Amino acid sequence: MKLVLATNNRNKIREIKDKFSDIRGLTLIPLSNIPNPPEIIEDGATFHENAAKKALGIARFTGLASMADDSGLVVDALDGRPGILSARYGKADATDKDRNLMLLEELQGIRPDKRSARFVCVIAFAFPDGKCFFSAGRCDGMIADSMRGKHGFGYDPIFYLPEIGKTMAELTLEEKNKISHRARALGAARELLLSLI
Repeated sequence: MKLVLATNNRNKIREIKDKFSDIRGLTLIPLSNIPNPPEIIEDGATFHENAAKKALGIARFTGLASMADDSGLVVDALDGRPGILSARYGKADATDKDRNLMLLEELQGIRPDKRSARFVCVIAFAFPDGKCFFSAGRCDGMIADSMRGKHGFGYDPIFYLPEIGKTMAELTLEEKNKISHRARALGAARELLLSLI
């Protein structure tokens, strides 16, 4: 089975390959190998809608099964923001560091016990005929008061895991892949994929 990974995010591709590389009969095709893929606008109202839209768009374009995810950070004190806008939070040219600093500023003065947050990841497998299957995962934690750690990407430097005593960015890839929202969603996706092959 050929599966197109509907993302250009190298970090996500690395995590997916880490989970799926040993599945026999599965060939993973990065989106960068597809000539002139369509740009999919993520304008859904939920993580499920955005993941499905990306996966279905690429599956129909390529004629191959496709996998896409939508993930983000949900902060309770900010009424769920940045949520589905996590990758596009702030100014159009904002970097990961810019977004982290903006979020820390928004939470300035908020007590530690009110800084609860979660990473959410929804994965969609889509087929050219329109069928779509989902898996999901989440990781609960809180927003730290400063950026810490050099690993990971996105909001990892400010996402603190109280039970471990570290931010997500202070974990190695191996450690992160045991507990992260994407790791949990990919674990469920792996079982789903094995049932579909």
